[in-house]
Amino acid sequence: MTAKVEIYTWSSCPFCIRAKALLNKKGIEFTEYCIDGDETARGKMSERAKGRRSLPQIFINEEHIGGCDDLYALDGRQQLDPLLNR
Repeated sequence: MTAKVEIYTWSSCPFCIRAKALLNKKGIEFTEYCIDGDETARGKMSERAKGRRSLPQIFINEEHIGGCDDLYALDGRQQLDPLLNR
């Protein structure tokens, strides 16, 4: 079973691009919410992300993972693939 992956982004955000690149490299399909300038959408994202407003914000199976650095840290500790392949 493949995980449900959601990522909130801005189109020109280098961290967003980097996070999506890692997911793409792993062949993971994800739902992207590009929220450029949409403060209502950012507010909803922030509620889901326990108050975090920076981008990207990543969720795997409804669990808040964090941002780009958090995603790469999970991968570095070899904890990302198990989450993605639940």
